[in-house]
Amino acid sequence: MAHDHAHGHAGADRGRLLVAFGVTALILAAEVVGAVVTGSLALLADAGHMFTDAAGLLIAVIAATLVRRPPTMRRTWGLARAEVLAAALQAGLLLIVGVFVIVEAIRRLIEPPEVASGAMVWFGVAGLVGNVVAMAVLAGGRGSSLNTRAAFLEVLNDALGSVAVIVAAVVIATTGWTGADSVASLLIGVLIIPRTLRLLQETTDVLLESTPRGLDLADVREHILAMPHVVDVHDLHASLVGSGTPVLSGHVTLEDECLRDGHAPAILSDLQRCVAEHFAVPIEHSTFQLETAAHRDQEHIPH
Repeated sequence: MAHDHAHGHAGADRGRLLVAFGVTALILAAEVVGAVVTGSLALLADAGHMFTDAAGLLIAVIAATLVRRPPTMRRTWGLARAEVLAAALQAGLLLIVGVFVIVEAIRRLIEPPEVASGAMVWFGVAGLVGNVVAMAVLAGGRGSSLNTRAAFLEVLNDALGSVAVIVAAVVIATTGWTGADSVASLLIGVLIIPRTLRLLQETTDVLLESTPRGLDLADVREHILAMPHVVDVHDLHASLVGSGTPVLSGHVTLEDECLRDGHAPAILSDLQRCVAEHFAVPIEHSTFQLETAAHRDQEHIPH
């Protein structure tokens, strides 16, 4: 029942994400046309922002689809890490766009070009309306998955970029100061760069199999050592297979009689229950090697 329920959420999220992707792709096309027609860097910058967000939504759609695929003997975790690889690529593209926008905005502040503010307003309004529609579609699924929540935040950032475009167009129309276009572009660039760096850090942490954020391995080790009959814990490792899938493994040394009197399986159940329920990051996939002190002393492989 739980398995079917999870697939139901994945299907519902995939539908919302597909609609949001379609709306975002239409806004992207409109803003590219608008940037060419008006000569607005702010529109072009927001189009670049929209491009990366459309790519992010497409990645989210793919992730919501791949999560439904069962593991195989060749891919025992399925295709969970494909999402991470795609997100790393997205972050690289986003970084390139952000740097280009900032450099070009500074150049235009020095030599301001002509900007058609009237058309710029309409394209900005069209983008904002589309973003509001996408936000409304995604709002219902924010609580069901991190994937959909991240997509909602992407679209929210798009809406802020569209507001910046509209404000810049109004300033140009009322004051004639075309530098407002460059200032809006700088604002959009500032929105892009920090998110890019966070995304790069998160994907790099997963690919390097760093300990999941929010999980203190020293705390995990102390809790295991405090359990009855546990003598030592070593070779303790934790990582993420993909978004929301933490795994943990370790060697647990027990008192010698535990492996002779038959209650080692009960200790194993307690260990798995501990890491699944006690910590801020629940770990449902855990593997423990139970051993005696004599076996531990014979291990010479460095970890």
